[in-house]
Amino acid sequence: MKNWVLKNKWILTGVLLGALGGYFYWQQIGCASGTCLITSHWQNSTVYGAIMGGLLLSSFKKEKKHGNKSEKGNIQ
Repeated sequence: MKNWVLKNKWILTGVLLGALGGYFYWQQIGCASGTCLITSHWQNSTVYGAIMGGLLLSSFKKEKKHGNKSEKGNIQ
């Protein structure tokens, strides 16, 4: 479990920050008429923020490259 958390720390950080941002957006701005799909309820705004935050910070995750030296063009 700890290894999974460390492996996905950027995504989890983005989800947490996005959820907080979505909630505070609903709290401060929100939608007074109730007709806005995302910001009319705090649950919608928080989940949307979490998804967007996770997607944004997942772009910073580094992928490990696998392969032999021969696959990289170092054929001897």
